[in-house]
Amino acid sequence: MDKAKPVLALVAHDNKKPEMAVWAASHKERLSLFNLVGTGHTAKLVQDATGQPVKAYLSGPMGGDQQIGAAIAEGQIQAVFFFWDPLSSQPHDPDVKALMRIAAVYDIPFATNEATAIALLSYLATH
Repeated sequence: MDKAKPVLALVAHDNKKPEMAVWAASHKERLSLFNLVGTGHTAKLVQDATGQPVKAYLSGPMGGDQQIGAAIAEGQIQAVFFFWDPLSSQPHDPDVKALMRIAAVYDIPFATNEATAIALLSYLATH
């Protein structure tokens, strides 16, 4: 990772992973300004879609959400892009809420859908 670049975390629930990959591919130029990390399969999909390296943590249900939360607490992540599925029950919902909570505690921007992700990425890329 380039230590001079800010770090963005990319996470997506199963039903939103294709949407995340398409979004990342369409914004790969702006995403190239950042180091990227992500949970399990999402990291691989984004890496394949953008051609940019994405550091992969564990899958969300296996602890990846907590790993990203720990990285936030350690000051290593500047924003989170979490395409969550509001219409499906998630067995690891407490983990997701914990990630959202730690992001709020540390005042980390947290985009939960494509519209917010576009706005946040546009802002971060120009500031």
